[in-house]
Amino acid sequence: MSAEHEAIDLDEDDQQSVEVGSVPDRLISRRRMSVRLVAAFLLGVVLGGFGVSELWGSREERERNASVALVAFPASIGSGGSDVPGVLQMDGQLALINAGPAPITVRAATGEGPGALVRDTGKSQVLRPGGTGWIDVKLRLECTTAFGSEPMSIRLSVETADRQIREVSYPIALVGSIWHVKTEQPCAHYREMEKRGG
Repeated sequence: MSAEHEAIDLDEDDQQSVEVGSVPDRLISRRRMSVRLVAAFLLGVVLGGFGVSELWGSREERERNASVALVAFPASIGSGGSDVPGVLQMDGQLALINAGPAPITVRAATGEGPGALVRDTGKSQVLRPGGTGWIDVKLRLECTTAFGSEPMSIRLSVETADRQIREVSYPIALVGSIWHVKTEQPCAHYREMEKRGG
């Protein structure tokens, strides 16, 4: 071997080091880097999607826990009396249905309309979703004006599942209700006395 063949010329391409069909190390390195970048990007997309999904899920849960959907209607009426002619003061119950997606606690119920006054007795009622409960109320009903055609608005103080107090209103119809039916006789008696006295 001569000394000329042992020297390597760096300016010449070394065609013998690259065989036909083989890939240079730099190209392999670039492909690996590209694959890693694509994998990192896909991982970021998956994790980001999961994070957004969790964020939306917690937001939906907060909204669900804060929502209130109640139905209220007169449920029963009990004993009572009158300190003013034509005005009945009685105990009663208001039925409540939780039409919302989360449990709630009804803290207070009040209502006022022409000739009608409703006040709760101070006892709370817990209602599960779709559940029905009853809240005790005190009624003051004027025979001549309480049972008009307009519904009375009941204001309810409700504690939601997120421990916030919300005020909601619900209209209840007094005409034809159990409260109306059960007070017809005492009111008819009052009207009869008025006719006799007048």
